[in-house]
Amino acid sequence: MTAETTFTASAKIPAPATPYQGDIARYWNNEARPVNLRLGDVDGLYHHHYGIGAVDHAALGDPAHSEYEKKLIAELHRLESAQAEFLLDHLGPVGADDTLVDAGCGRGGSMVMAHRRFGCRVEGVTLSAAQADFGNRRARELRIEDHVRSRVCNMLDTPFDKGSIAASWNNESTMYVDLHDLFAEHSRFLKVGGRYVTITGCWNPRYGQPSKWVSQINAHFECNIHSRREYVRAMADNRLVPQAIVDLTPETLPYWELRATSSLVTGIEEAFIESYRDGSFQYVLIAADRV
Repeated sequence: MTAETTFTASAKIPAPATPYQGDIARYWNNEARPVNLRLGDVDGLYHHHYGIGAVDHAALGDPAHSEYEKKLIAELHRLESAQAEFLLDHLGPVGADDTLVDAGCGRGGSMVMAHRRFGCRVEGVTLSAAQADFGNRRARELRIEDHVRSRVCNMLDTPFDKGSIAASWNNESTMYVDLHDLFAEHSRFLKVGGRYVTITGCWNPRYGQPSKWVSQINAHFECNIHSRREYVRAMADNRLVPQAIVDLTPETLPYWELRATSSLVTGIEEAFIESYRDGSFQYVLIAADRV
């Protein structure tokens, strides 16, 4: 890995491939929600995804206590880190000499966790120069910049050599791209036998069509949520064979119910809670092998 780990004002940033990509880059370059930054401040792992698992109410204590909000933020962060750990659990055997790819890496929290667990190299790609700069700065602060790098890059057209990557993932980032194009790219750079994992929200085909709640989520994040069926079909078309499909909807609902009581609400909490409850929206992990 080279020492070229930062993005300065003079660095060449690839132009967006489409006007929509330009919109998404601007969205995430300007994003500075307290819900992402304050949770990351708990331990220096900055995520851009949601949480899973039961809430530890004993750790929260009395809501009337002056420290309650601080404990609530720490609990939300624990749940989102548990989500990242669950994703990493499904990557399969990873060696210290392997390279992993985080497609849509955000500020890089999951990349740091992957390096700490496996000792391997981790390459992250994002459309946002602000996110890439943040992630690279954190890697330098942690003195792992030789192993963890973020770059501004279109996840549909990456610089990684064919068959060079041991495992890869998308964590809540697949809703910004066409799934066939995305899985074709993962299939290209993954080794045969390599593992791909995604955790994502998807609309439930059994509901019939995307619900009003799903439409609200799309509008809020400027994304296009896919159906669960679309994931399986696009993987099959691109030599990715699912080995596990886990419905995490019951596991993520406690996170959202807790977040809705915090000072960090963004206004989208009701849409997530109600869509999970009525079955129109699902939160799933899919782990697939490249064949």
